[in-house]
Amino acid sequence: MTDNASFPHPDSASGEREETTDFGYRSVPRAEKKPLVRAVFDSVAGRYDVMNDMMSLGIHRVWKRIFISTLAPRGDLKLLDLAGGTGDISFGWLRGGGGPALLTDINASMLEVGRSRAASKGYLRDIEFSVVDAEAIPLPDRSVDRVSIAFGLRNCTDKDAVLREARRVLRPGGRFCCLEFSHVQVAALAPIYDAWSFGVLPKMGQIIAKDSESYRYLAESIRTFPEQDVLAEMMRKAGLEKVGYQNLSGGIAAIHSGWRL
Repeated sequence: MTDNASFPHPDSASGEREETTDFGYRSVPRAEKKPLVRAVFDSVAGRYDVMNDMMSLGIHRVWKRIFISTLAPRGDLKLLDLAGGTGDISFGWLRGGGGPALLTDINASMLEVGRSRAASKGYLRDIEFSVVDAEAIPLPDRSVDRVSIAFGLRNCTDKDAVLREARRVLRPGGRFCCLEFSHVQVAALAPIYDAWSFGVLPKMGQIIAKDSESYRYLAESIRTFPEQDVLAEMMRKAGLEKVGYQNLSGGIAAIHSGWRL
């Protein structure tokens, strides 16, 4: 996918912190992004799974299965699920035979949906829930075996901090995996995807959730997210090794992964 506009990296080339960051196509003071993102997810929490179905035409379910396979669940491994929201990744991890999961999200409304779903599926015994800012994870160094973040990194203000924190809490031999909407690599798909994202999706958001602006932000946030190679380099700079990525559906989404060795 090609950006419709050029957006500055959260940190300038000199390493000095910029005063503003992106919120969709808007430039906002850095301190304002988290409350704005929180308001979006407060609005959509009850229909978040419907939202992902709308944004991906249901294909996100296939992407998540591939993502969970990449995490390679095992009973002796512990998962930290960042921006885990309604719980799909933690649930898939447990279904796949994974060990205990820590399901976290910065948004308490999303986490409550996840807790309710976990109760209905009988997963409460194996999942710990915690409101966590992925930019400042309240866990000791080298304390988990896998760190996942699915459809959450693009909403973080300081993505570099998230990547550094993910590496910090991983044990040596642990793996970080990110599933995110990304940048289309098939030129013929781009205009169709743009028409869907900016023409159809906000209208559906208004009809289904009475909220077109949140859905417009979510579409815009995809376009401002770093391209695949840029994100891979950010992961390397955070200290992750053997970094790679897999495009899904022509680059509409991608799985990035890296190891702490």
